[in-house]
Amino acid sequence: MTTIPALRSAGGSSAAMMRRIATTTTATATATATTTRRGVCTAGQLGGWRPRQQQVVVQQQKRLVSSLGNDTQQKLLAAHLQQADPIMYDIVEKEKVRQKQFINLIPSENFTSQAVLDALGSPMQNKYSEGYPGARYYGGNEFIDASERLCQQRALETFGLDAKEWGVNVQALSGAPANLYVYSAIMETHDRLMGLDLPHGGHLSHGYQTPTKKISFISKYFETVPYRLDESTGLIDYDKLEELATIYRPKVIVAGASAYSRQIDYARMRDIADKVKAYLVADMAHISGLVAAKVMPGPFGYADVVTTTSHKSLRGPRGALIFFRRGVRKVNPKTGAEELYNLENPINQSVFPGHQGGPHNHTIAALAVALKQAQTPEFRAYQSQVLSNAKAFAKRLGEPKEKGGLGYKIVSGGTDNHLVLVDLKPNGVDGARVERILELVGVASNKNTVPGDKSALTPGGLRMGTPAMTTRGFQEEDFARVADIVDRAVTIAVRVDKAARKAAEEKGEGKTAGRVKTFLEFLGDGETDTEIVQLRSEVADWVGTYPVPWEGK
Repeated sequence: MTTIPALRSAGGSSAAMMRRIATTTTATATATATTTRRGVCTAGQLGGWRPRQQQVVVQQQKRLVSSLGNDTQQKLLAAHLQQADPIMYDIVEKEKVRQKQFINLIPSENFTSQAVLDALGSPMQNKYSEGYPGARYYGGNEFIDASERLCQQRALETFGLDAKEWGVNVQALSGAPANLYVYSAIMETHDRLMGLDLPHGGHLSHGYQTPTKKISFISKYFETVPYRLDESTGLIDYDKLEELATIYRPKVIVAGASAYSRQIDYARMRDIADKVKAYLVADMAHISGLVAAKVMPGPFGYADVVTTTSHKSLRGPRGALIFFRRGVRKVNPKTGAEELYNLENPINQSVFPGHQGGPHNHTIAALAVALKQAQTPEFRAYQSQVLSNAKAFAKRLGEPKEKGGLGYKIVSGGTDNHLVLVDLKPNGVDGARVERILELVGVASNKNTVPGDKSALTPGGLRMGTPAMTTRGFQEEDFARVADIVDRAVTIAVRVDKAARKAAEEKGEGKTAGRVKTFLEFLGDGETDTEIVQLRSEVADWVGTYPVPWEGK
């Protein structure tokens, strides 16, 4: 009988494998011998039995070794994060604790639902699918197509759009790229673009540049000129915008912002765009959840193209949507001839293959889930609360002290949406210093430029919003309390800044005494400041009682 060489394997499995091989070999040999005794085999076949039997055994041995290797692979692939990568698991768990114990005031953030998280972590991410539904460059896309079509259908339904008049691309990876894809589809290189200036509330992707540097590459690809706020009111100066557009004659005007708390006059911007024969592109990234819930007017009645991210007030995954007009763009008043929109193919081709390869199918699936949730009464109630909370927050911060408020300067004097922008310059401090103090006490906010700022490195404002904490259950009275916490942080920042400047001057470093770096180095981690430690404890004890979507996961 043929002998089988011993096999070594980790975990003592070689013995088990030996038993399996031995059993199989014995059975094979017995069966062959029995067949031979019955006279079925010829003499020639009998003479070749040993080599053939040896071949069978070697093949079985290889299969069993492969099976053992596959078992190891399956263990690797099936392990959850805690077992597969304890270090990363620990980082994620710490971030979950931070999110639960922090008051999140960043207006561009939110807490997405567990259902969206489930879709993001689904096997949909395994599929590569360059192209569009029904026209892919890979096989096996039946259900990927179904997912993307469902997402497109729900996107139109969520915003009340007719598929004959509007189409939508859901493949863009994020908001800034989505804007670039749109510009590239409807403009040639060095065509002209107008957007709200960044220090006045605009976004980098609207073509921001300084007198000495083109900050956004969009300002390198296209000729960009900003429109601005009336600094006396904090509102968009539409008259000046029209004057600039008439002189500059842009190909595209962008109606949208990242730090503007008032309703944009889309009708006025449509009139201006028509006057100079420009496309009106609306970027509603910040307010799309409010628009979907119909608690705030949207741009669809006026814009040619609408872009939005999906993770802010819309409360979905980190993705983007590009809506584009279909049908008649305008009618020639003299001839009656219709001019049709030509946006669908250029925009789709700009996304793929112009800028992207395969889309992120798990994100598209998750976006479809978020859009379904955005059509519910619960979502509409949530968005109404977002607005109520923002107004209560702005009122507590901005009302004069003699009327029970905190007396801060609110840019534009209030809010129509989810966002509150505070100008801290009258308080003798800037947004960078206050942002750091807030972070140390457990409040996430972000420094932001405001009208009149001379440097983006030390912006004079603080941008705050209500979507994230409204998701966790905050009401108007909670945001009044948050305003008081912000006020205490401002007081701490002013005190620490004075101490840091004094310490620097005493060391003969007066020239650097006013720098943010000097402040941050003096402050450190705040552990020696009893007021910071006390406030952090209060915040953690309070906010930790409010739920997060993954509670118990």
